[in-house]
Amino acid sequence: MTEALIEAENKEIAKQYKELLKISYRTLSAADKKLIRSAFDVAVDAHKDQRRKSGEAYIFHPIAVAKIVASEIGLDATSIAAALLHDVVEDTEYTLVDLEQMFGETVARIVDGLTKISALEYDGDVSIQAENFRKMLLTLNEDIRVIIIKIADRLHNMQTMDSMPGHKQVKIASETLYIYAPLAHRIGLYNIKTELEDLGLKYTEPEVYQDILSKMKESKEDQDAYIEDFSKVLRDSLDAEKLSYEIKGRPKSIFSIRRKMIGQNVSFDEVYDKFAVRIIYQSKPENEKFLAWKIYSIVTDHFRPNPIRLRDWISSPKSTGYEALHITVMGPKGRWVEVQIRSERMNEIAEKGYAAHYKYKNTEKEDQGLDDWLNKLQVTLENAEINAVDFVEEFKLNLYAKEIFVFSPKGDLYSLPKGATALDFGFHVHTEVGLHTRGAKVNGKLKPLSHELKSGDQVEIITSEKSKPSANWLDYVTTGKARSKIKSSLKEEQKQIAAEGKVVLARKLKSLKITLDEKTVNQLVVYFKLKTSLDLFYRVGAGIIDNQQLKDFAASRNNALISFFKNRIRRPQTPEDVNKDEITVKYDQLVFGKDEQHLDYKMSNCCNPIPGDDVFGFTTVNEGIKIHKKNCPNALQMQSNYGYRVMQAKWIDSTQQEFQAELLITGIDTIGLVNEVTRVISNNLHIDMKSVHFDTDDGTFSGKIIVVVKNKSILDNLVKNIKKINGIDKVSRL
Repeated sequence: MTEALIEAENKEIAKQYKELLKISYRTLSAADKKLIRSAFDVAVDAHKDQRRKSGEAYIFHPIAVAKIVASEIGLDATSIAAALLHDVVEDTEYTLVDLEQMFGETVARIVDGLTKISALEYDGDVSIQAENFRKMLLTLNEDIRVIIIKIADRLHNMQTMDSMPGHKQVKIASETLYIYAPLAHRIGLYNIKTELEDLGLKYTEPEVYQDILSKMKESKEDQDAYIEDFSKVLRDSLDAEKLSYEIKGRPKSIFSIRRKMIGQNVSFDEVYDKFAVRIIYQSKPENEKFLAWKIYSIVTDHFRPNPIRLRDWISSPKSTGYEALHITVMGPKGRWVEVQIRSERMNEIAEKGYAAHYKYKNTEKEDQGLDDWLNKLQVTLENAEINAVDFVEEFKLNLYAKEIFVFSPKGDLYSLPKGATALDFGFHVHTEVGLHTRGAKVNGKLKPLSHELKSGDQVEIITSEKSKPSANWLDYVTTGKARSKIKSSLKEEQKQIAAEGKVVLARKLKSLKITLDEKTVNQLVVYFKLKTSLDLFYRVGAGIIDNQQLKDFAASRNNALISFFKNRIRRPQTPEDVNKDEITVKYDQLVFGKDEQHLDYKMSNCCNPIPGDDVFGFTTVNEGIKIHKKNCPNALQMQSNYGYRVMQAKWIDSTQQEFQAELLITGIDTIGLVNEVTRVISNNLHIDMKSVHFDTDDGTFSGKIIVVVKNKSILDNLVKNIKKINGIDKVSRL
């Protein structure tokens, strides 16, 4: 480089530094400026020989990240210094110890967190990638600022990605849509979330992005004129009330318009709310709510509101801290317009998120939402039971989920993700309440546990000590917490049934003159084509393996011994022989969605799933549903870019599946007979009674009972026990 170019570059670096101090959202003290200056000098020195792919000096990147942290996000001087130094330990001679000596423990800790995240290199294997995300999120516990600076770093990388090769652009953009945009959303950085989403779309679906962008540019003039007409109508009334305010029109993001086009299956022109009007008013804290509703009243005096589109996040702020009043009104020319009413304080919190809380923080409650979320996240992160891919999926659901607000019977307010069910609410209140849920009342009426809650519902959970989760419960819940608690409980129950089963098995084998030892257990596992001894004991405990099957095993064992002595050179069966088909025997049906539908599908070649693998379905354009493993190399990209095509899918073990059976019972009508019949059914383990109907006719009765059982032997046993009841004449299966 020539001297002139170097001098120009140095001038630009100095200019950027001055700008950084000028645009800071916080008021910087002399000590703050000194800290930032030292960090800047170290960063300039550390990166002096480095260039970016575009050819410019590397130092422009940390300065740009620090500017985002200072102005867009509004963090403190410590964070600005850490942002300037975020790549120093990873890329240069400086060590963490050096930074700690120069800038203190906090800056060093934040830089260390950022270095750890950078070290988590992307791997084609989705499960490794997901595990990396889990590790990255663990740094949240050290200091939330780590993640915020990482989001700023990602934003600048996305803004300057043009000089990168195409495959890298797609990879980084997919990862951004997959994790960083949802994170920005959760921390309340809506402006950054929007920009990350739009840039993500720009590189994952360039044609779609450019198409919407050009259409938005074409309609901008018309839109500006419309917003001006709309505002003109309101100004006189707002001025008459002596309010200090500004009205802004804001186009919706390209990403959100794209999502609406897909979700509602409409063209660009048919998306009705492509922009929002924002009224930002000045107010003392004690008058904020009063003035918001006053402005609401003025807007609705002029324009008719859509009653089902009112969102009051002033009375119940979102858990991200967002406060505003949103109304959709019928504007001029028959167009729907979304109007957002916010005070200046609310507006800053909406734009700066987490950081703005500190500026206005009067009580601990202000930041409670974020703290609660971080605590919940910590519990999930430390739950080793959940595999990383499931964790990231559940984590994403909780990140992006829109919120609903529901009440307990006492009137306490709870925030849940949209789509949460009555059973989710039980687990949200307390794990023990969830695990012992027997039923739920929503607004005073008994509802199924899978009933989807709506904002404003009052929910009462009915519990019973005897109630415990069943496998079906996993289909009744949507939140990560509920799923993980149900899975843990089911595993525990399986272990208990297996422990009982082991005792039963030993007794039954003894009567067949067989000792239950390790060798016999292995033979039984091989004979029943199972995977583990736990599976074996569980099946005996649950009555899936019955006496007849054990007798058949004893006979085959005796035959095997005889043939072994007859023909000693015959090769014994090796575990390998069994393994080939044991999985297919254990998991033989693939079902889709919550309703466990049986649909046509093909296996994908990229990851070759086999029965028993964790899988999902992906609806292709030409080849119907294709099955991929959850840790397929292509899974991240499919889930990032085409989430709407992904289908829930799972292998089910048909021996574990439950079946419905109808029993017809006839007999002599006596007092207490119905009670006796239902008592016998209730006392039988592993039977779920779905419906009971009895008719009497001059001394005789007939009844129809629908039960759900795991297999025929359990049903046969039930029929036998009902026949023993005094007065029962006949029990037949329909």
